[in-house]
Amino acid sequence: MKPARTIAIGALATAALVTGAAIVEAGGWDNFKLRYYAWTSIFHDQTQELDDLRSQSIAPEATSRIDLAQLLDGGPPKDGIPSIDQPSFDTASTTPFGENDLVVGVVINGEAKAYPFNILNWHEIVNDTIGGVTVTVTYCPLCDTIVAFERGDTTFGVSGKLYQSCLVMFDRSDDSLFAQPWAQGIAGPQVNQNLDRVPAVKTTLGAWLAQHPDSQILSTQTGHRRDYQRYPYGTYYTDERIIFPVRHQDQLEHHPKTIVSYVWEADDQTPHNRFSGDSYAFVHDQLAQGGTQEVELAGCTLLARWDSDLATVVVEDRDGHEIPSTTAFAFVYPAFFGTP
Repeated sequence: MKPARTIAIGALATAALVTGAAIVEAGGWDNFKLRYYAWTSIFHDQTQELDDLRSQSIAPEATSRIDLAQLLDGGPPKDGIPSIDQPSFDTASTTPFGENDLVVGVVINGEAKAYPFNILNWHEIVNDTIGGVTVTVTYCPLCDTIVAFERGDTTFGVSGKLYQSCLVMFDRSDDSLFAQPWAQGIAGPQVNQNLDRVPAVKTTLGAWLAQHPDSQILSTQTGHRRDYQRYPYGTYYTDERIIFPVRHQDQLEHHPKTIVSYVWEADDQTPHNRFSGDSYAFVHDQLAQGGTQEVELAGCTLLARWDSDLATVVVEDRDGHEIPSTTAFAFVYPAFFGTP
């Protein structure tokens, strides 16, 4: 009979070989972690998000806008992905990021700020003040969605939950949950309420600074230790994989990671588990060739145009005022706005 120590060493060696083979098959360590990310949720408390609502005598099962069975555990617990609540900023001359690095750009009352994807990939939410207005700037790495909105006197955090593979935020004042791609409350005291969005643009730092040379740029001095020069999601940004289940993919007409921009306006209807209102999506590659596209949204005429300087889609009303929109991976639009 082999000694127990020999058996244990053999088991560890076998496990290491199996894990190593799985990492190679996944295409690298980051892909491996992402592929098995949901499995790690068993090590965390995934009940806090809804239990915080139940402690307020709110029954999420009876009052939520969505089917709670589709509210999935993303891996980290509530606040496990830390929002940035006291952001500090660099200038064009002090930022460590290069001109080709992607950023979210926001201008309010003449003040411009840029939020590098390199930081948002790790934190997803920044609670800030721009032009005297308290705002929250959000980015979901799994969906490439950008939503910025006025937050008032509260702050928002990362709930740890996903809906249709996308970020679910929570309002720290009352624990209400919000689906980021809708900018709408889906559970809690603010269910069915819509956030007051502000325009935000996805572009490169160089292009942003060409238009806003005095822009402040979010600093890597976040209070957390992360490798802000490394993309933590492997090949996810360009491959066809969607890690978490999403609906209506039979309505998808493009590669899942094709970049689109969409506009949306909710109405006063509250159907269960789906959006109600008007929306429209623009495929970047198509609009870059065609130049402009006119659409009707909630009774208003909007013009979507390709901004060659920022290399993105900008949507404006007839008076030239920018309308809030978001970029997204193509799979997001049918998942959130597709036909049931």
